[in-house]
Amino acid sequence: MFIKDLLSEFISKISSGELEIYNEASIQYELAIFLRQRLPNYKVQLERSIRYFGLKKQGFEKREIDIVIYDTALQDKHAIELKYPTNGQYPEQMFSFCKDIRFLEQLAENGFHENLFIVFADDANFWTGKSAEDSIYRFFRGGIELQGTITKPTGKKSHEIELRRNYTVKWENMNEKLKYWIAEI
Repeated sequence: MFIKDLLSEFISKISSGELEIYNEASIQYELAIFLRQRLPNYKVQLERSIRYFGLKKQGFEKREIDIVIYDTALQDKHAIELKYPTNGQYPEQMFSFCKDIRFLEQLAENGFHENLFIVFADDANFWTGKSAEDSIYRFFRGGIELQGTITKPTGKKSHEIELRRNYTVKWENMNEKLKYWIAEI
């Protein structure tokens, strides 16, 4: 299955104005409808608990998958995590991106494959601005590869995410106001 190719087609529909997105829920629902139309032999579900797939909640960054695609035998499983931040909180949102990516890595370690993380942003502060050498901004604004230990940037800094793989954040233009980035896990 080529989930990323389908996602590219979905993004083209947004770019052309055929589909309208305005928040994270709108993306989730529109993408699920689109995937159901393209993948009639698969289940496409929203906010599905990992327990359904025989996974225990302990040790996972999250408990529910934003969009899950699977065959009825549960042999071919794919997960998509989505973000569309709309209320600032840049460092916290960036850390949340990292949590979603780690969650997808955990799912990949447990039989899911061709997993995707996608973030849409209409606020330039996610991709431009200062990016101090030791801040989370450097990964999303500064072109530094996203990898290793990521520490929660605000509040209690005791929460850390350990990414197992490396990711290059490359923001793509969707239109004059909206950018997106896709990570394959």
